[in-house]
Amino acid sequence: MTATAPMQQIALDLALTPEPTLAGFLAGRNAQAAQHVRLWAESATRSPVPIYLWGSQGTGKTHLLRAARHALLAQGAAVGWLDAAAPPRTAFDDAWDAVLMDDVHLYGAEQQHTAFNWFINAVASASGRPRAVLAAGRLPPADLQAREDLRTRLAWGHVFELQALPEADVRAALRRAADARGVFLSDEVMSYVLGRFSRDLGHLMQLLERLDRHALRTQRAITIPLVKSMLENELEDE
Repeated sequence: MTATAPMQQIALDLALTPEPTLAGFLAGRNAQAAQHVRLWAESATRSPVPIYLWGSQGTGKTHLLRAARHALLAQGAAVGWLDAAAPPRTAFDDAWDAVLMDDVHLYGAEQQHTAFNWFINAVASASGRPRAVLAAGRLPPADLQAREDLRTRLAWGHVFELQALPEADVRAALRRAADARGVFLSDEVMSYVLGRFSRDLGHLMQLLERLDRHALRTQRAITIPLVKSMLENELEDE
């Protein structure tokens, strides 16, 4: 038992999820929003006008936010990140160059307070240096179950609705993610997965990550029997 645990940990370490990139975002019908975020993130002088992305689960909101954060950090920018799992009452950092807020529809009262505080400090900084704000949620600002002052401020600037990808684009996104991991995902396996699992792109990417890790642990290629084996093992571990 003690001999296999380190090997499994090595396999998990080798299967780390690649960081999402703006170039790797499959835009489909979301080309306008993707281009706007890319120009915003890659610009040396980002507009302080806030951006809000909304759409159903799996439309790529978190991908775009994480990709934007990756681009900002690559430029040496300091970034504040707030999501539903973040500790409440996190103070705004005056060193930040941008503020990113994900899954705002899931924020409780404490996180809504934090988000409002960050927003005000970003766009109306006491130092006179406005920061850019990029936020995302599952609902448009007007429909968010959130405090009024936060909802109205999220609607101040550019608001984009993201659309779900058609199947052909979902397949292309899965293929690209598998290639980035250096694993082969056959058309047969892809059809099996799309026929039996939610086509939510975020869930599919998590499934691919789990398959990659299971394949590394078992030293097997990703096949339909491997998918079934992984699911059986997960059920036994529950």
